[in-house]
Amino acid sequence: MNAMIRPRNPCLAALLLAAVASAASAQVPSIWREQQLEAMDKSDAIMQRAHDQKGLLAQYQVMRRAYAADGKPAFRAIFGQYLSWYQSFLGDYRDAELAFSIQQKPLADDNPSPLAQPGWHHLRALDYIPQLAKQYRVVFLNEAHNIALTRTLTVRLLKPLREEGFNVFAVETLYQPDMAAMKERGYPIAKSGFYTREPIYAEMVRTALKLGYKVVAYEADPDRTGDAREVQQAKHLWKILKDDPHAKLVVNAGYGHIQKTGQFLGAQSMAEHFVKDSGINPLSVEQTILIPHLDGSMNHPDYDAIIGAVHPDRPIVFVDKDGKPWSLRPGYDVSVIFPEEHFVNGRPTWAGLWGARVPYTVNGTVCQDHWPCMVAAFYADEGEDAIPADRMVLDPVPLMTIDDIKITSGNYSIPTGQLYLRPDQRYRLVISSERGQRIGSQTITVKSSDKSLTSAPPDSPRAAICSVAAVGQAAIQPVPCQNR
Repeated sequence: MNAMIRPRNPCLAALLLAAVASAASAQVPSIWREQQLEAMDKSDAIMQRAHDQKGLLAQYQVMRRAYAADGKPAFRAIFGQYLSWYQSFLGDYRDAELAFSIQQKPLADDNPSPLAQPGWHHLRALDYIPQLAKQYRVVFLNEAHNIALTRTLTVRLLKPLREEGFNVFAVETLYQPDMAAMKERGYPIAKSGFYTREPIYAEMVRTALKLGYKVVAYEADPDRTGDAREVQQAKHLWKILKDDPHAKLVVNAGYGHIQKTGQFLGAQSMAEHFVKDSGINPLSVEQTILIPHLDGSMNHPDYDAIIGAVHPDRPIVFVDKDGKPWSLRPGYDVSVIFPEEHFVNGRPTWAGLWGARVPYTVNGTVCQDHWPCMVAAFYADEGEDAIPADRMVLDPVPLMTIDDIKITSGNYSIPTGQLYLRPDQRYRLVISSERGQRIGSQTITVKSSDKSLTSAPPDSPRAAICSVAAVGQAAIQPVPCQNR
């Protein structure tokens, strides 16, 4: 199997569980499960076919058209998550959330809301969690794999946790064969892991490397599924600590893998196995439940109440008068509540990593009417194989529009987008076509205030013949507008 294709086994149970919960509870379970397994076979085949295409955008086009061609609920429930991974890889975070989200329903064992109890108050998670972590040798942080929002705080926590002595960063789904080379390069590439293709995930790994963490893979063998996967992951983590008595470990994992007690997919979680093997009680930080959804009906009721009462602009936690943290669910030590989402030019402002990055506006004239086009910002000191710091797709037609719309003549609005980049850094901005062909590139330096790549107004009409050159490049000959 291509190393860049996500192996099915590690997420099989989670996919089935999420799909059952969201799609067809009225169906006979055995029939629904059979339909899901068929859908997974089809999804794997589509993903393999997509990877025959050159370039991430071309791969995504294969996948979105396959999604549109099959409206069966089982297929949509399964393949929607596959599709959402790739949307997040492209920086299309809004569509990634729309393609696959898990409704957060209240459970019988949820703890009472801190709003309903005296003595609880909120603090910024970035300030509180590193202080709480002083008491621990191991910190578990979870994420929702297709919702990059749930990685943003982890990126920011790495520095203060490093200052508290944490020195090993263990990351789910990294590929062991690239670990030595990645350490030498100092940045991840597509072959470093499955989710490293998503820019904020890559920024998380890159940040850890720059801070001096030892970045390690702890994924189970491909043939380990279900509880066997949890067991082997836990053993890999415990071995890190046994081999190095000075190691202090930060672990990135998905969803409920970090819950320390309670039923997990009919068995035990990685965290529970880890506690049993090591005797070490880790700090478990939950980041996937109290998050915003574009469809507000999918929010946990406590989320809406907390946001309505507090209106946070950064991720927060609640603590009591003695400094003890609040957790929504048993099995976790503290729950993070993320602010409401805000979008500018279709992109979420949380891509700014809570103040670490600033918006950099790019006008679609740089695409020279090759639609859709990808705009990616690479750190100037990293190679062509690096995952960019951020990327986005510009197109007058929304990416999830399925019809083969041709843009060849007449007036239309040139799209504008915003990349989110660290200030006072040099970047190599690369513009490429759907087929991965380079349209233009230039080096930019991002300042603390928003800069624009071009002064052309975002709504300027364009005619059938296109002759726009990227800023800093010589004018090119007019070229025909490209079809979608």
